[in-house]
Amino acid sequence: MALYDIPIHTLQGDDSSLGDYKGKTLLLVNVASKCGLTPQYEGLERLQKDYADRGFSVIGFPCNQFMGQEPGTSEEIAEFCSATYGVTFPLMEKIDVNGDDRNPIYAELTQKEDADGNAGDITWNFEKFLVSPKGDVVARYRPQVEPEDPTIIADIEAQLTA
Repeated sequence: MALYDIPIHTLQGDDSSLGDYKGKTLLLVNVASKCGLTPQYEGLERLQKDYADRGFSVIGFPCNQFMGQEPGTSEEIAEFCSATYGVTFPLMEKIDVNGDDRNPIYAELTQKEDADGNAGDITWNFEKFLVSPKGDVVARYRPQVEPEDPTIIADIEAQLTA
């Protein structure tokens, strides 16, 4: 199934899909509010602001599968992200990224290998996937890779000019 065709809901509960972003370069990230990596929201938001007008968007997928670090309701997640980090990029409903209830979007994403050639389960919060304007998963970055890492920036810019 193509990434664009998989139904999902926004954090507000509205029907959506990545098809709503077809033609844009996307950075898909499983996010959490109570994680040591949560400050990555700052870099993600800067990417959003720096590249949004060039056909780019970060899309966050809250997930509570890693030590319960995203326990909040949709309203609490939205408030935290807005008030603490000024997040303007879209956030989707809280989902599972691993296991039997893994969201189909992540079933597709986890087939992509990272820079070391490893595919499979998400290892922690803030794992990132770069999706081309055509809907192809072109890169995978593990959680410790900061959003504004030069490799991510170069890969985003390459997709924006492709």
